[in-house]
Amino acid sequence: MMKTPLCKLQLALLAASREVATVHQFFSNLIFIINIVTASSKCNDELKEAQAIEVATKIANGQLETGRGLNQIGTLKRAVDICWGSHLDSISSLLKMFNAPCVALSNITVDGGSYSQHGDANFALNQLLSFKFVFTLHLMKDIMEITHLLCIALQCKSQDILIAMHLVSSTTKLLENFRDSGCDNFLVKVKLFCEQHQIDIPCMNAQYIARRGRSQSHHDEISMEHYYRVDIFLATIDYQLQELHSRFNDHIVELLALSTALDLRNGVMLFKIDDICKLAEKFYPNDFMEQELVRLSIELQHFELDIPNHHELQELSGIHKLCQGLVKTRKSVIYPLINRLITLVLTLPVSIATTERHFQL
Repeated sequence: MMKTPLCKLQLALLAASREVATVHQFFSNLIFIINIVTASSKCNDELKEAQAIEVATKIANGQLETGRGLNQIGTLKRAVDICWGSHLDSISSLLKMFNAPCVALSNITVDGGSYSQHGDANFALNQLLSFKFVFTLHLMKDIMEITHLLCIALQCKSQDILIAMHLVSSTTKLLENFRDSGCDNFLVKVKLFCEQHQIDIPCMNAQYIARRGRSQSHHDEISMEHYYRVDIFLATIDYQLQELHSRFNDHIVELLALSTALDLRNGVMLFKIDDICKLAEKFYPNDFMEQELVRLSIELQHFELDIPNHHELQELSGIHKLCQGLVKTRKSVIYPLINRLITLVLTLPVSIATTERHFQL
Protein backbone atom coordinates (compact mmCIF):
# COMPACT_ATOMS: atom_id res chain seq x y z
CA MET A 1 0.00 0.00 0.00
CA MET A 2 1.44 3.36 -0.98
CA LYS A 3 1.69 5.85 1.85
CA THR A 4 1.24 9.56 1.36
CA PRO A 5 3.31 12.06 3.38
CA LEU A 6 1.99 12.22 6.91
CA CYS A 7 2.49 15.97 7.06
CA LYS A 8 -0.71 16.28 4.97
CA LEU A 9 -2.78 16.74 8.11
CA GLN A 10 -0.52 19.61 9.14
CA LEU A 11 -0.94 21.23 5.74
CA ALA A 12 -4.70 20.69 5.89
CA LEU A 13 -4.94 22.31 9.33
CA LEU A 14 -2.82 25.22 8.17
CA ALA A 15 -4.95 25.65 5.06
CA ALA A 16 -8.10 25.42 7.18
CA SER A 17 -6.94 28.20 9.48
CA ARG A 18 -6.21 30.41 6.47
CA GLU A 19 -9.85 30.14 5.41
CA VAL A 20 -10.29 33.01 7.87
CA ALA A 21 -9.16 36.11 5.98
CA THR A 22 -7.55 37.68 9.05
CA VAL A 23 -5.46 34.57 9.67
CA HIS A 24 -4.40 34.43 6.02
CA GLN A 25 -3.32 38.08 6.23
CA PHE A 26 -1.54 37.37 9.50
CA PHE A 27 0.67 34.66 7.99
CA SER A 28 1.49 36.88 5.02
CA ASN A 29 2.46 39.70 7.39
CA LEU A 30 4.39 37.33 9.65
CA ILE A 31 6.54 36.17 6.74
CA PHE A 32 7.03 39.77 5.62
CA ILE A 33 8.07 40.93 9.11
CA ILE A 34 10.57 38.11 9.56
CA ASN A 35 12.01 38.68 6.09
CA ILE A 36 12.54 42.38 6.82
CA VAL A 37 14.11 41.79 10.23
CA THR A 38 16.43 39.03 8.96
CA ALA A 39 17.07 40.52 5.51
CA SER A 40 20.70 41.44 6.08
CA SER A 41 23.55 41.03 8.51
CA LYS A 42 22.98 44.61 9.66
CA CYS A 43 19.33 43.84 10.46
CA ASN A 44 20.36 40.71 12.32
CA ASP A 45 22.93 42.70 14.27
CA GLU A 46 20.22 45.21 15.20
CA LEU A 47 18.01 42.35 16.37
CA LYS A 48 20.72 40.71 18.48
CA GLU A 49 21.76 44.02 20.00
CA ALA A 50 18.16 44.79 20.94
CA GLN A 51 17.83 41.33 22.50
CA ALA A 52 21.03 41.74 24.49
CA ILE A 53 19.86 45.08 25.89
CA GLU A 54 16.45 43.64 26.76
CA VAL A 55 17.93 40.57 28.48
CA ALA A 56 20.39 42.71 30.46
CA THR A 57 17.58 45.01 31.57
CA LYS A 58 15.36 42.14 32.69
CA ILE A 59 18.20 40.48 34.59
CA ALA A 60 18.96 43.76 36.34
CA ASN A 61 15.28 44.09 37.30
CA GLY A 62 15.12 40.51 38.55
CA GLN A 63 12.71 39.44 35.78
CA LEU A 64 15.03 36.75 34.42
CA GLU A 65 17.10 34.06 36.08
CA THR A 66 20.73 33.66 35.15
CA GLY A 67 22.55 30.42 34.52
CA ARG A 68 24.31 28.31 31.95
CA GLY A 69 22.30 27.98 28.75
CA LEU A 70 19.71 30.55 29.81
CA ASN A 71 18.85 33.80 28.02
CA GLN A 72 20.70 32.94 24.83
CA ILE A 73 20.52 35.45 22.00
CA GLY A 74 18.76 33.98 18.97
CA THR A 75 17.03 35.02 15.79
CA LEU A 76 13.55 34.83 14.35
CA LYS A 77 12.71 31.48 12.80
CA ARG A 78 11.29 31.31 9.30
CA ALA A 79 8.20 29.23 8.65
CA VAL A 80 8.20 26.53 5.98
CA ASP A 81 4.85 26.03 4.24
CA ILE A 82 5.09 22.23 4.29
CA CYS A 83 5.69 22.04 8.02
CA TRP A 84 3.13 23.00 10.68
CA GLY A 85 5.82 22.74 13.36
CA SER A 86 7.96 25.38 11.67
CA HIS A 87 5.06 27.83 11.82
CA LEU A 88 4.73 27.17 15.54
CA ASP A 89 8.47 27.73 15.98
CA SER A 90 8.27 30.95 13.99
CA ILE A 91 5.36 32.28 16.03
CA SER A 92 6.91 31.21 19.34
CA SER A 93 10.25 32.84 18.52
CA LEU A 94 8.53 36.12 17.67
CA LEU A 95 6.55 36.12 20.91
CA LYS A 96 9.62 35.23 22.96
CA MET A 97 11.67 38.16 21.63
CA PHE A 98 8.83 40.51 20.71
CA ASN A 99 10.52 43.72 21.89
CA ALA A 100 13.72 43.08 19.97
CA PRO A 101 12.13 42.99 16.46
CA CYS A 102 10.19 46.14 17.35
CA VAL A 103 13.40 47.95 18.28
CA ALA A 104 15.23 46.60 15.22
CA LEU A 105 12.44 47.67 12.87
CA SER A 106 12.24 51.07 14.53
CA ASN A 107 15.97 51.56 13.98
CA ILE A 108 15.66 50.52 10.34
CA THR A 109 12.90 53.09 9.77
CA VAL A 110 15.36 55.76 10.91
CA ASP A 111 18.69 54.44 9.69
CA GLY A 112 17.66 52.25 6.75
CA GLY A 113 19.81 52.58 3.65
CA SER A 114 17.05 53.31 1.12
CA TYR A 115 13.50 54.62 0.93
CA SER A 116 12.23 51.08 0.26
CA GLN A 117 13.91 49.80 3.43
CA HIS A 118 12.39 52.70 5.38
CA GLY A 119 8.96 51.99 3.94
CA ASP A 120 9.08 48.22 4.39
CA ALA A 121 10.32 48.51 7.96
CA ASN A 122 7.65 51.08 8.79
CA PHE A 123 4.89 48.86 7.38
CA ALA A 124 6.24 45.80 9.20
CA LEU A 125 6.44 47.72 12.48
CA ASN A 126 2.87 49.01 12.13
CA GLN A 127 1.62 45.47 11.53
CA LEU A 128 3.64 44.06 14.40
CA LEU A 129 2.26 46.65 16.82
CA SER A 130 -1.38 46.26 15.76
CA PHE A 131 -3.88 44.63 18.11
CA LYS A 132 -5.23 42.42 15.32
CA PHE A 133 -1.79 40.99 14.57
CA VAL A 134 -1.03 40.35 18.24
CA PHE A 135 -4.47 38.79 18.77
CA THR A 136 -3.96 36.41 15.84
CA LEU A 137 -0.36 35.72 16.85
CA HIS A 138 -1.49 34.45 20.25
CA LEU A 139 -4.49 32.61 18.80
CA MET A 140 -2.44 30.63 16.29
CA LYS A 141 0.18 29.82 18.92
CA ASP A 142 -2.48 28.40 21.25
CA ILE A 143 -4.18 26.41 18.48
CA MET A 144 -0.91 25.05 17.12
CA GLU A 145 0.23 24.00 20.57
CA ILE A 146 -2.98 22.00 20.99
CA THR A 147 -2.65 20.24 17.63
CA HIS A 148 1.15 19.90 17.63
CA LEU A 149 1.31 16.60 19.51
CA LEU A 150 -1.11 14.95 17.08
CA CYS A 151 0.83 16.24 14.09
CA ILE A 152 4.09 14.92 15.56
CA ALA A 153 2.52 11.53 16.30
CA LEU A 154 1.31 11.22 12.72
CA GLN A 155 4.84 11.73 11.43
CA CYS A 156 6.29 8.79 13.34
CA LYS A 157 7.36 5.98 11.05
CA SER A 158 6.29 3.37 13.57
CA GLN A 159 2.82 4.32 14.71
CA ASP A 160 0.42 2.93 17.25
CA ILE A 161 -2.99 3.53 15.71
CA LEU A 162 -4.79 3.43 19.04
CA ILE A 163 -2.49 6.08 20.49
CA ALA A 164 -2.99 8.20 17.38
CA MET A 165 -6.77 7.83 17.64
CA HIS A 166 -6.67 8.83 21.31
CA LEU A 167 -4.69 11.91 20.29
CA VAL A 168 -7.31 12.74 17.66
CA SER A 169 -9.96 12.53 20.38
CA SER A 170 -8.01 14.56 22.95
CA THR A 171 -6.99 17.18 20.37
CA THR A 172 -10.60 17.62 19.29
CA LYS A 173 -11.74 17.88 22.91
CA LEU A 174 -9.09 20.47 23.79
CA LEU A 175 -10.03 22.58 20.77
CA GLU A 176 -13.70 22.35 21.72
CA ASN A 177 -12.92 23.38 25.30
CA PHE A 178 -10.80 26.28 24.08
CA ARG A 179 -13.61 27.34 21.76
CA ASP A 180 -16.43 27.07 24.30
CA SER A 181 -14.80 28.43 27.44
CA GLY A 182 -11.40 29.86 26.59
CA CYS A 183 -12.13 33.15 24.86
CA ASP A 184 -12.49 35.36 27.94
CA ASN A 185 -9.18 34.27 29.46
CA PHE A 186 -7.58 34.48 26.04
CA LEU A 187 -8.68 38.10 25.63
CA VAL A 188 -7.31 38.94 29.08
CA LYS A 189 -3.95 37.43 28.10
CA VAL A 190 -3.80 39.34 24.81
CA LYS A 191 -4.76 42.64 26.45
CA LEU A 192 -2.11 42.16 29.14
CA PHE A 193 0.51 41.51 26.46
CA CYS A 194 -0.56 44.67 24.63
CA GLU A 195 -0.34 46.73 27.81
CA GLN A 196 3.15 45.40 28.50
CA HIS A 197 4.27 46.36 24.99
CA GLN A 198 2.33 49.64 24.73
CA ILE A 199 0.06 48.44 21.94
CA ASP A 200 -3.26 50.24 21.52
CA ILE A 201 -6.25 48.14 22.57
CA PRO A 202 -9.50 48.91 20.74
CA CYS A 203 -12.68 49.54 22.70
CA MET A 204 -14.50 46.24 22.47
CA ASN A 205 -17.91 47.93 22.74
CA ALA A 206 -17.24 50.17 19.76
CA GLN A 207 -18.71 49.36 16.36
CA TYR A 208 -16.46 47.40 14.05
CA ILE A 209 -15.90 49.21 10.76
CA ALA A 210 -15.08 46.96 7.84
CA ARG A 211 -12.38 47.92 5.40
CA ARG A 212 -13.53 49.99 2.44
CA GLY A 213 -14.19 48.30 -0.84
CA ARG A 214 -15.77 45.22 0.73
CA SER A 215 -19.35 44.26 1.27
CA GLN A 216 -20.17 45.55 4.73
CA SER A 217 -23.61 44.01 5.19
CA HIS A 218 -22.25 41.43 7.64
CA HIS A 219 -20.33 44.02 9.65
CA ASP A 220 -22.83 46.89 9.73
CA GLU A 221 -24.04 46.31 13.28
CA ILE A 222 -21.36 44.27 15.02
CA SER A 223 -19.08 45.37 17.82
CA MET A 224 -15.31 45.04 17.98
CA GLU A 225 -15.73 42.28 20.55
CA HIS A 226 -18.05 40.37 18.22
CA TYR A 227 -15.55 40.72 15.41
CA TYR A 228 -12.62 39.38 17.43
CA ARG A 229 -14.60 36.77 19.34
CA VAL A 230 -16.82 35.39 16.56
CA ASP A 231 -15.23 36.31 13.23
CA ILE A 232 -11.67 35.45 14.25
CA PHE A 233 -11.48 33.38 17.46
CA LEU A 234 -14.48 31.08 16.95
CA ALA A 235 -14.21 30.96 13.16
CA THR A 236 -10.55 29.89 13.22
CA ILE A 237 -11.14 27.13 15.76
CA ASP A 238 -14.27 25.97 13.92
CA TYR A 239 -12.28 25.48 10.72
CA GLN A 240 -9.77 23.36 12.65
CA LEU A 241 -12.55 21.24 14.13
CA GLN A 242 -14.25 20.83 10.76
CA GLU A 243 -11.01 19.58 9.26
CA LEU A 244 -10.48 17.05 12.05
CA HIS A 245 -14.11 15.87 11.95
CA SER A 246 -14.04 15.47 8.17
CA ARG A 247 -10.90 13.35 8.33
CA PHE A 248 -11.71 11.39 11.47
CA ASN A 249 -15.45 10.81 11.66
CA ASP A 250 -16.89 8.15 13.99
CA HIS A 251 -17.15 5.56 11.22
CA ILE A 252 -13.48 5.85 10.31
CA VAL A 253 -12.32 6.00 13.92
CA GLU A 254 -14.11 2.75 14.73
CA LEU A 255 -12.74 1.04 11.62
CA LEU A 256 -9.17 2.03 12.43
CA ALA A 257 -9.55 1.11 16.10
CA LEU A 258 -10.89 -2.35 15.25
CA SER A 259 -8.13 -2.81 12.69
CA THR A 260 -5.53 -2.57 15.44
CA ALA A 261 -6.75 -5.97 16.67
CA LEU A 262 -4.83 -7.44 13.71
CA ASP A 263 -1.55 -5.76 14.68
CA LEU A 264 1.04 -8.22 16.01
CA ARG A 265 3.70 -5.69 16.99
CA ASN A 266 3.05 -6.47 20.65
CA GLY A 267 2.62 -10.20 20.18
CA VAL A 268 -0.91 -11.26 21.05
CA MET A 269 -1.56 -8.36 23.43
CA LEU A 270 -3.74 -6.49 20.93
CA PHE A 271 -4.94 -9.57 19.05
CA LYS A 272 -8.65 -9.65 19.93
CA ILE A 273 -10.77 -12.23 18.15
CA ASP A 274 -14.10 -10.58 18.98
CA ASP A 275 -12.93 -7.23 17.58
CA ILE A 276 -11.60 -8.86 14.42
CA CYS A 277 -14.89 -10.67 13.85
CA LYS A 278 -16.78 -7.43 14.48
CA LEU A 279 -14.52 -5.71 11.95
CA ALA A 280 -15.41 -8.26 9.28
CA GLU A 281 -19.11 -8.36 10.11
CA LYS A 282 -19.71 -4.62 10.38
CA PHE A 283 -17.43 -3.15 7.72
CA TYR A 284 -17.21 -5.95 5.15
CA PRO A 285 -20.66 -7.64 5.21
CA ASN A 286 -20.61 -8.24 1.45
CA ASP A 287 -17.26 -10.00 1.60
CA PHE A 288 -18.08 -12.62 4.23
CA MET A 289 -21.07 -14.93 4.24
CA GLU A 290 -22.57 -15.89 7.59
CA GLN A 291 -20.89 -19.29 7.60
CA GLU A 292 -17.56 -17.70 6.70
CA LEU A 293 -17.79 -15.46 9.75
CA VAL A 294 -18.09 -18.58 11.90
CA ARG A 295 -15.09 -20.11 10.13
CA LEU A 296 -13.18 -16.85 10.53
CA SER A 297 -13.62 -17.08 14.29
CA ILE A 298 -12.23 -20.63 14.28
CA GLU A 299 -9.30 -19.60 12.07
CA LEU A 300 -8.50 -16.78 14.47
CA GLN A 301 -8.47 -19.13 17.45
CA HIS A 302 -5.98 -21.40 15.67
CA PHE A 303 -3.95 -18.41 14.51
CA GLU A 304 -3.71 -17.00 18.04
CA LEU A 305 -2.18 -20.26 19.28
CA ASP A 306 0.02 -20.54 16.19
CA ILE A 307 1.64 -17.09 16.53
CA PRO A 308 4.04 -17.98 19.39
CA ASN A 309 5.56 -20.68 17.18
CA HIS A 310 6.58 -18.18 14.51
CA HIS A 311 8.85 -15.39 15.73
CA GLU A 312 9.06 -13.96 12.22
CA LEU A 313 5.34 -13.14 12.43
CA GLN A 314 5.52 -11.69 15.94
CA GLU A 315 8.20 -9.21 14.92
CA LEU A 316 6.30 -7.79 11.96
CA SER A 317 5.65 -4.04 12.26
CA GLY A 318 2.17 -3.33 11.04
CA ILE A 319 -0.71 -5.03 9.27
CA HIS A 320 0.82 -4.57 5.82
CA LYS A 321 3.89 -6.51 7.00
CA LEU A 322 1.63 -9.22 8.43
CA CYS A 323 -0.01 -9.59 5.02
CA GLN A 324 3.40 -10.08 3.41
CA GLY A 325 4.45 -12.46 6.19
CA LEU A 326 1.41 -14.67 5.71
CA VAL A 327 2.18 -15.03 2.02
CA LYS A 328 5.88 -15.64 2.65
CA THR A 329 5.22 -18.37 5.23
CA ARG A 330 2.30 -19.78 3.19
CA LYS A 331 0.03 -19.17 6.18
CA SER A 332 -2.27 -17.33 3.78
CA VAL A 333 -3.25 -20.76 2.43
CA ILE A 334 -3.94 -22.16 5.89
CA TYR A 335 -5.81 -19.03 7.03
CA PRO A 336 -7.54 -17.79 3.85
CA LEU A 337 -10.27 -15.83 5.64
CA ILE A 338 -7.79 -13.98 7.84
CA ASN A 339 -5.75 -13.20 4.75
CA ARG A 340 -8.88 -11.95 2.97
CA LEU A 341 -9.77 -9.63 5.84
CA ILE A 342 -6.25 -8.21 6.05
CA THR A 343 -6.28 -7.60 2.30
CA LEU A 344 -9.60 -5.77 2.60
CA VAL A 345 -8.30 -3.60 5.45
CA LEU A 346 -5.27 -2.68 3.36
CA THR A 347 -7.41 -1.77 0.35
CA LEU A 348 -9.92 0.50 2.04
CA PRO A 349 -12.74 2.04 0.00
CA VAL A 350 -12.00 5.35 -1.65
CA SER A 351 -14.46 7.07 0.70
CA ILE A 352 -12.17 6.50 3.68
CA ALA A 353 -8.80 6.07 1.99
CA THR A 354 -7.81 9.69 2.59
CA THR A 355 -8.02 9.28 6.35
CA GLU A 356 -6.41 5.85 6.38
CA ARG A 357 -3.33 7.24 4.67
CA HIS A 358 -2.54 9.20 7.82
CA PHE A 359 -1.85 5.95 9.62
CA GLN A 360 0.82 3.40 8.93
CA LEU A 361 -1.15 0.18 9.20
